[in-house]
Amino acid sequence: MQSNIITLNDPQNHELSGETTKLPFTLQDLKAAIPAECFQPNVTKSLYYFFRDILIISLLYAVAYYLDSWFFFPIFWLMQGTMFWALFVVGHDCGHQSFSKHKWLNDLIGHLSHTPILVPYHGWRISHRTHHKNTGHLDNDESWYPVSESQYKEMPLIQKIGRYYVFLLAYPVYLFKRSPNKEGSHFSPSSPLFKPSEKWDIITSTVLWIGMVGLLSYLTYLWGWMWLLKYYAAPYIVFVIWLDLVTFLHHTEPDIPWYRGEEWTFLKGAISSIDRDYGLINHIHHDIGTHVAHHIFLNIPHYNLLKATEAIKPVMGEYFRKSDEPIWKSLWNSCVNCHFVPDTGSKVYYTSNNKLAKP
Repeated sequence: MQSNIITLNDPQNHELSGETTKLPFTLQDLKAAIPAECFQPNVTKSLYYFFRDILIISLLYAVAYYLDSWFFFPIFWLMQGTMFWALFVVGHDCGHQSFSKHKWLNDLIGHLSHTPILVPYHGWRISHRTHHKNTGHLDNDESWYPVSESQYKEMPLIQKIGRYYVFLLAYPVYLFKRSPNKEGSHFSPSSPLFKPSEKWDIITSTVLWIGMVGLLSYLTYLWGWMWLLKYYAAPYIVFVIWLDLVTFLHHTEPDIPWYRGEEWTFLKGAISSIDRDYGLINHIHHDIGTHVAHHIFLNIPHYNLLKATEAIKPVMGEYFRKSDEPIWKSLWNSCVNCHFVPDTGSKVYYTSNNKLAKP
């Protein structure tokens, strides 16, 4: 199984090629600026965050069951769905092998974090690896990449509605159908997403996912559809909205460049992201909004991202992107201004369909 950790001393590593002439800093410059301890996972700290999330989720379930009040359930749904999202981020570190230095522990906690929220750990881990290897590449990126203007004009209405209006519910569809203009399921070993050597990883995560669906079905049989809605389906929907919201805003901004062909390099793609401020939620979802540093160095644990970010800011200068505007405003701006990119050009930016009507 491939590691997601970038090897800096490999002369054949494509991530290093061409950066000295394209950008005023290199990957090595950024690595040298970051304290060495930022790259070292702390098993005790990693497990602390995992068990803390599990404890909070358990306490929320206990309170909701004890009160059994429709006045409380909407609050419970919002809080529990947010904690599902936090637990996903812990599994996200496992997928990048930044939870610990032990692969068996990373995979174990990854399954324990992702299976209960209906995420096939290995299937997602591998497709997410593809995203990180090709971030900012118009043809090879895996998620939240733009369509071209001609593709936008030819897009069926139902697809436009799904992509531009109800995209905050897109994640379950992505697991089964992948992104637009790409094919493959996160549950099938024969999917083009995966290598033949990854067959048993995919089978493992798929079997566990089916087992979780089976458990939910059995509990629904015992306690009814209303139980499923109150205690699982509603928080799950909130979780999906969080996942789609945050990942959409990581890479969807009018001034973030996208690349074609030889213009793309790993480093230029990695910095084609933006940090967001989620206020009180920052700590709850493990500072995943500090996304630029994460894309440059996948092996930094989430609890070291803030320190790493402060270290690379002076080196990156104007190339570092961060937005301090309210999340609702960022979401609105990206929704109305980011519909497609030009059909041609090696470095392009999002534009709005409203501009099609202008002379």
